[in-house]
Amino acid sequence: MTIDASLLEKLRAVNDTASFNRWMGLRVASAEEGRVVLTMDWRSDVGQYADFLHAGIIGALIDTACGFAAVTMVGARVLASHYSVNCLRPAVGESFIVRARVVKPGKTQVFTAAEVFAVAQGEEKLVATGETILVVV
Repeated sequence: MTIDASLLEKLRAVNDTASFNRWMGLRVASAEEGRVVLTMDWRSDVGQYADFLHAGIIGALIDTACGFAAVTMVGARVLASHYSVNCLRPAVGESFIVRARVVKPGKTQVFTAAEVFAVAQGEEKLVATGETILVVV
């Protein structure tokens, strides 16, 4: 992925204004047109009863990464009108990576997809996938 410094700065600034993203410890790792990578470290307060990353947090990762990917192409604010999450295995790791991409941009809707990986001992494992439909505001 080629990092676009101006997109990266813009998305980091937006991320810093969102108190939920700050609480999650969400970081924008890279950005280019139509693609974004976010990272987050494991903390027990984002876990569920069995100490896996909570599915609600996985959904938030997918929603946020897909929204940021959409912004890189449409240059405007977007809101999710629909998103789906597929939990493939327990999300257990020291940190998490979500990679999102625009599938089809449009003037009023943007279709995106994402993959969430758990990182443990330097190894990435796919733990979830998702898709969003975003409306341009």
